Amino acid sequence: MLAADHASVPMNLGAILIFDGAGPTPAEVRALLHERVPHVPRLRQALRRTPFGCGRPIWVDDPTFSVDRHLTHLRWPQPGTRRALFDIAADLLCRPFAPDLPLWQAYSVTGTGHAALVVVLHHVLADGLGSLAVLTALADEGNHAAVARFPRPAPGIRGLAVDATLAKLRAIGSLAADLRRGCAGLRELTFGVPLLRPAERISLVRPTTHRRRLASTAVALNEVAATAHRFGGTVNDVVLAAVTGALLEILDARGERLHRLVMSIPVSGRRTATVSDLGNNTGVRPLAVPAITDDPARLAAIVTATTAARGSSTRASSARPLGLAFRLLYRFGLFRLFIDHQRLVHSFETNLRGPGTALHLAGHRIDALVPLVATPGNIGVTFAVLSYAGTLTVNTIADPDILPEQDTLIRALHATFTRLAAPGRESPARRSQAPGIGPSRE
Repeated sequence: MLAADHASVPMNLGAILIFDGAGPTPAEVRALLHERVPHVPRLRQALRRTPFGCGRPIWVDDPTFSVDRHLTHLRWPQPGTRRALFDIAADLLCRPFAPDLPLWQAYSVTGTGHAALVVVLHHVLADGLGSLAVLTALADEGNHAAVARFPRPAPGIRGLAVDATLAKLRAIGSLAADLRRGCAGLRELTFGVPLLRPAERISLVRPTTHRRRLASTAVALNEVAATAHRFGGTVNDVVLAAVTGALLEILDARGERLHRLVMSIPVSGRRTATVSDLGNNTGVRPLAVPAITDDPARLAAIVTATTAARGSSTRASSARPLGLAFRLLYRFGLFRLFIDHQRLVHSFETNLRGPGTALHLAGHRIDALVPLVATPGNIGVTFAVLSYAGTLTVNTIADPDILPEQDTLIRALHATFTRLAAPGRESPARRSQAPGIGPSRE
């Protein structure tokens, strides 16, 4: 994550918490964070590089930590629309953090009769599951465990050197297992996409600027789950079908025709996360989706491909070869060049299962939860998906210079969800086996 943080936008992620009604006041938010941030140790830690030979950077308690340094009050611009809130959040998402402080910020946004909380943290602090664990720990429903002693002294050079030496010895002992996991990771990276074959050129893939714009749509989770059940797939299969359908409409309007869209899908190596076990354990699985305009046929192709992929390798095994490749590119000064000109994928889609019931902060109900993620490089639009309290929110994060039709994309996305959920829609494979549909193995 640190190697990847040298691009047009920082490697940040987060969420917009939109409250029901007036929501908490800035003073209430401040008091709540003062009380509950200590229950999440990583929020009071800064990342420190170690001396040569002492291993990778480590997390160290920041003895000068203050919640006030990480909380800002902002006014919700009139007329108090979500569009205005999203514009604020997009700007905050793209701001880099001070590297010597804990890598997060919260912004209390209030207006007449409404309030929101925008929380942004660096991806090195936590992955998607970890960020949900942080949110739950801060919410009223969280398990507010006893606070550990703070600040703890930073480890000395001798201790770091010993730990680094022992880690190297363990790495030598596990070399065979690491090689097996690396091979599994390569299989995960290449399953369903032609090996070393560049993705087709599209106008949505070109070097991005430092700006992003947000737009989202929300659908009933039970309707999406019912659609997934009819097709024998998952909720994320339906999301992918809707996302790729909307992208194909945009490209068609631009006069661009292609054979397949290659989507990069993060895969977590764990099912749950806790505030004492943050960090990142995430690989990626690229998926080549045939450019089929018929929604049920496209969804059937996705279900076929993802069903095969799920049994093909250990979850998130691609994290190992990806991490090695990114670190090597960074060491040779080639990382920025690579991500600005990569031809492997067309877009990213990340999907998290959030709380099934509504959460509260300071007694105020969180009415909506909108996911945020900043993607550097040449990906013009990214899709962040989160289910929360019975609603599935699909947020598009786009470079407005590359995708000025973002609102059109959102309308197409919602329309595709609606068509897939319509009665009578079912998998073509269940009506009659459709030839030529499945993962590309060219």
